[in-house]
Amino acid sequence: MEIRKLRISDYPKIIEIWSRAGLPFKPNGRDSKLAISKEIKAHPDFFLGAFEDGRLIGTVVLSCDLRKGWINRLAVEVSHRNRGVAQALISESERVLREQGVRIFCGLVESSNTASQKLFEKCGYSKIAA
Repeated sequence: MEIRKLRISDYPKIIEIWSRAGLPFKPNGRDSKLAISKEIKAHPDFFLGAFEDGRLIGTVVLSCDLRKGWINRLAVEVSHRNRGVAQALISESERVLREQGVRIFCGLVESSNTASQKLFEKCGYSKIAA
């Protein structure tokens, strides 16, 4: 498995993964190809993908306010779950955020997504209700 920066050419597959994972997204708004393209250009390190044999199998999108970093849109293809892909994406996300000077990490997880909540807890995160 290889983790690398996502490119706008990965957009169709990103949307497929988000859709299959049940992540909410706005294809006609903030998640349109144009909007994502602008974000990738502005913050290329904040869009990461896990690839196996050249095929995108997982995604994560980062954001930060220079004090706190957010791990968003963590999604892995169903066929590749429970194989360490998400943990690797979290670890790489933390590394990227550390390079930005960020020392507080947060995972944005829907309250109904117990699998992701357990994963973040396994990675050392504490659950805080919003």
